[in-house]
Amino acid sequence: MTLDLSKIVAIDVHAHSMVSHEHPELADDEMNQHIVADAKKRWKTDLTTISVDESAAYYRDRNMMAVIFTVDSESGLGERRVPNREVLDGALRNSDVLIPFASIDPWKGRMGVSEAKDLIAAGVKGFKFHPSIQAFYPNDRRAYPLYEVIAEAGLTALFHSGQTGVGKTSPGGGGVRLKYSNPMFLDDVAADFPDMSIIIAHPSFPWQQEALAVALHKQNVYIDLSGWSPKYFPQELVHYSNTLLKHKILFGSDFPLMTPDRWIADFEQQEFRDEVRPLILKENAAKLFGFTE
Repeated sequence: MTLDLSKIVAIDVHAHSMVSHEHPELADDEMNQHIVADAKKRWKTDLTTISVDESAAYYRDRNMMAVIFTVDSESGLGERRVPNREVLDGALRNSDVLIPFASIDPWKGRMGVSEAKDLIAAGVKGFKFHPSIQAFYPNDRRAYPLYEVIAEAGLTALFHSGQTGVGKTSPGGGGVRLKYSNPMFLDDVAADFPDMSIIIAHPSFPWQQEALAVALHKQNVYIDLSGWSPKYFPQELVHYSNTLLKHKILFGSDFPLMTPDRWIADFEQQEFRDEVRPLILKENAAKLFGFTE
């Protein structure tokens, strides 16, 4: 399929593929079942089990594009991941609306680096990391060989930041540690890999100022606004989105947990400048991913 950017009204840089339809046996995995059930309960959504093709149809109906990915938490949570290749193949079938990212746990070492190279050759456009559930500091040197592959290919790395809902309903937070997702650790990564674009995902509670500081200082760092309704954004985040960071703020929903319909409806009610809204919804991401100059 051919991309026609003129018909696209928004680019959502944060959408999940949560279940495998090519490998239904993964649905029997106890941790997978717990995570999907917990997400469905907390977010009150029936969309957690839709396929990549169904996700594409959802976005196509809305004249939107989306970055889509699984999350590899096999070592941190023991959850068997949705295969990266399944997400990639589905996105390639729907290349008019889906941008394929992959996820590789940095603890997989050389095996992970090899997988990353194969996925890049096959058409992946970026990689998603979740430091809290992968249990690593982003500036841990064990992750650097993986970053080197991403940077060499000129691709984007997207990092979860701040608090996470994963484990929230389990004793002890399910063993998930929030400390790994302080965005200040990404300052080292951005300095050491200036040719790799980095997206700090979510309003970074309780480290919003750290995220803003890193994005202001490092040219290769962006912030996506996924996972929160815009009506709950800190005022400081709105201020910088309207001013010094207006070309580095990206629309993200956290689909299917939060839908773009709800996010945009709330976004329209907040104090974002008229000239900034199209930058956030589409133009900044289009430039980041090379769709425009």
